[in-house]
Amino acid sequence: MTTLGAVFRPENPPEGLREAVRVADDSGLEELWLWEDCFLEGGISSAAAALAWSERVRIGVGVLPVPLRNVALTAMEIATLERMFPGRGIFGVGHGVQEWMGQVGGRVGSPVTLLREYLEALRGLLAGQRITVKGRYIRLDDVALDWPPAVAPPILAAATGPKTVRLVGESADGVVLTSSTSAEGIRAAAEILRSARPEPVAAEPFPIVVYLLAATGPSAAERVAAELRTKDRDTIPDVGVAGDAQAIADTVLRWSEAGATSVILQPTADEPDPDAFIRFVADQVRPLVP
Repeated sequence: MTTLGAVFRPENPPEGLREAVRVADDSGLEELWLWEDCFLEGGISSAAAALAWSERVRIGVGVLPVPLRNVALTAMEIATLERMFPGRGIFGVGHGVQEWMGQVGGRVGSPVTLLREYLEALRGLLAGQRITVKGRYIRLDDVALDWPPAVAPPILAAATGPKTVRLVGESADGVVLTSSTSAEGIRAAAEILRSARPEPVAAEPFPIVVYLLAATGPSAAERVAAELRTKDRDTIPDVGVAGDAQAIADTVLRWSEAGATSVILQPTADEPDPDAFIRFVADQVRPLVP
């Protein structure tokens, strides 16, 4: 079964999150995802509020930029949420947009090395380990969480290029792919992930979360095309979908057949009614996706 979700984009004002969460929870949507994009809304603070305002919908944070956050702080915050709302949070980390990381003085020489060290330390802390590490970027001296979660949650990581995709296969519990990923790109990533994971683990399912830019209603095609142009993605074939529920569901199915285990529909930044988009995903698209 393909998991279906939607994004509450941080371009929306924070005060609109509560109603979006209510709609997601009441409509039966499986997952509502939040982004920590600079310099919009905080991922952990938004997730905490969303979890507190809801009863059943899972809340994804995709993703926390690792140069922006000390790994011990990230572990503390994830552990706190996991203890208060066990099993309802989905947590991802990633390189962050390098231009933004440069703006805050966090850009590093080797983002891949940082992410590898970060994933190892974060997963160890959440597993209740006491850690001392002197890496190139991560430095911890006898650090352990006083309140680790009863069960360590899976940690996903964002990836685009093949080097990072391979790292994620080796060091994370799942991958998050951006909306610039086509069905063929999903297949290629899935193959790299399989080759990166040791036997017999490689035979087990590996979560592949993919954002899919989508719009419905009047001017849907124009809005999708405009966003792709703005993000310099209009030259990438077969990304983004505009149309009715069936058209969007058909694309979700193609993404699923390519290897995606979760397809998270991403509205355009100028979506006129974010709450209606969430309701549309749950009420009209979900029944068409096995």
